[in-house]
Amino acid sequence: MVHRAGRDFEDRVDAGRRLGRRLAYLRGEDAVVLGLPRGGVPVAFEVAQQLHAPLDVIVVRKLGLPFQPELAMGAIGEGGYEVLDRPLITHAGVTDHELQLVEARERSELESRVRRLRRGRDPLDLTGRVAVIVDDGIATGATARVACEAVRHKGARRVVLAAPVGPPDVREGIAGADDVVVLETPEPFLAVGYHYRDFSPTSDDEVVALLAEASRRERQRAVAAAADCDIDVEIPAGRVVLQGHLHLPDHPAGVVVFAHGSGSSRHSPRNRYVASVLYDAGLGTLLLDLLTPEEERDRANVFDIELLADRLGAAVRWVRRRPDAVGASVGLFGASTGAGAALWAAADSNLGIAAVVSRGGRPDLAAPRLGSVTAPTLLIVGGADTTVLKLNEEAAAGLAGPSRVSVVPDATHLFEEPGALAEAALLARDWFRHHLTADDRRRTTRAATR
Repeated sequence: MVHRAGRDFEDRVDAGRRLGRRLAYLRGEDAVVLGLPRGGVPVAFEVAQQLHAPLDVIVVRKLGLPFQPELAMGAIGEGGYEVLDRPLITHAGVTDHELQLVEARERSELESRVRRLRRGRDPLDLTGRVAVIVDDGIATGATARVACEAVRHKGARRVVLAAPVGPPDVREGIAGADDVVVLETPEPFLAVGYHYRDFSPTSDDEVVALLAEASRRERQRAVAAAADCDIDVEIPAGRVVLQGHLHLPDHPAGVVVFAHGSGSSRHSPRNRYVASVLYDAGLGTLLLDLLTPEEERDRANVFDIELLADRLGAAVRWVRRRPDAVGASVGLFGASTGAGAALWAAADSNLGIAAVVSRGGRPDLAAPRLGSVTAPTLLIVGGADTTVLKLNEEAAAGLAGPSRVSVVPDATHLFEEPGALAEAALLARDWFRHHLTADDRRRTTRAATR
């Protein structure tokens, strides 16, 4: 950790809070805050919180002189954007070949960083919005210029560049920005880090974690503002009553019922996260405990696939009877042994299941019924979960309907790696959004009324 006494900012959190207060005039302006990785993201996180705005990144790489990499001769950004300081390149005697080598190296690193930081997340739509580009400081302005150009191309109607510190002439020197907001412009300006007491490096994992937390807070704000159904429910299923949580937007395109073999679906952080992603896509969700607390104590019940599937079917029929879900198609999302139950239930044509998604599931537990599953089925497996991957590949071959095995690289069984669960959630979202269509609703409604 690097500490410097007598500097302008304690750390990036302090800088971000102070910058957020300066930018308060943008609150309510349909703004998106875009941090420049890595160091700009902790600053941008604080700005986004104060503006009540969503947070994303805009990935830009500096093109350093071959013999002095810290001095920028240009920059590149997402979407192929590039800014070059031709006078500096000429003065420094950089050849075209040397420039091409630097560009190729930095382009490769940029694409790699985009994959790491955006894993499981789509870029936010900037069309017609105010893009607030935030860094922890501005030195030459090369990366800032290419970032401004990139977000303008993505449809932003207004571009605001903001940083805690920069050189005295920074406000006049950034092409592409409608506004430049810099808190401190010291004379002389030496380096960005000189103006922080703590300028410790920011890792990719920290950036991913901040993006995830910002997304969670944004969803909480959206849920609090929405007028929809978000309630705990009780569902009769034979001799027991199942506990669940139902979250329906107005006029849902479909409803996804979750199945988790251990009975903990309602409280599973992973299932709740996936459910939030589906809800954001306009889908209703029912998180369901397929076992009572007493039943869950007997481990054998976790593998009683017929019992779990029967209760899943009861929940599907319960959803269809709700006035606020009439006409909505129903999909099933299963995790672990719950995936076996989901496929077993989907084989019942009377339920009219429109789509199935399994995450790290055990479809082999439904082997006797796979040949009757006609609903489009997506099997999501971690690339490092080799045993389960083999089981899913074998199960896919036995399904009667269209199917796909999607592998999340390097993910283990619980998808605990940074970005792995988010990637799985987006795969599920896209599958359900594609298959829970008007045609599926008509098919589902007919099947459910037989």
